[in-house]
Amino acid sequence: MADLQIGNKVTAIYKTGKYIGEITDIRAQHYLVRVLAVIKHPMQGDLHNPKDANVQMFHERRALAYREQTNVPKQMVKLFDGNIPEYTASLREALDKMMQELKEDGSPWAELSLKNAEVLEMDYFK
Repeated sequence: MADLQIGNKVTAIYKTGKYIGEITDIRAQHYLVRVLAVIKHPMQGDLHNPKDANVQMFHERRALAYREQTNVPKQMVKLFDGNIPEYTASLREALDKMMQELKEDGSPWAELSLKNAEVLEMDYFK
């Protein structure tokens, strides 16, 4: 695949979330990506102990904000060719999907994650 360029629309995986964005800078190991939409909401909890409720600190993980820029390792960025959804609608869809999966999971980790997601939902859409 050809090297990506500034201005390209891309998908980017950052931590456990997935986003649609645009490249705003190219660095040695990373692309600087400006977020335009959310594809997958980040998982809740401890990134080093995924799906484990018995951790020292159970983190609330927010989605990256509209037009927020973040460094994403080059191997986690792929060219995007499609319609970019409106940010708030994409966030709503990604959060709803995550919450539905958590309700179906029912594990202690899912229950804690769902509580975090409900707090995030109130904050995102107040």
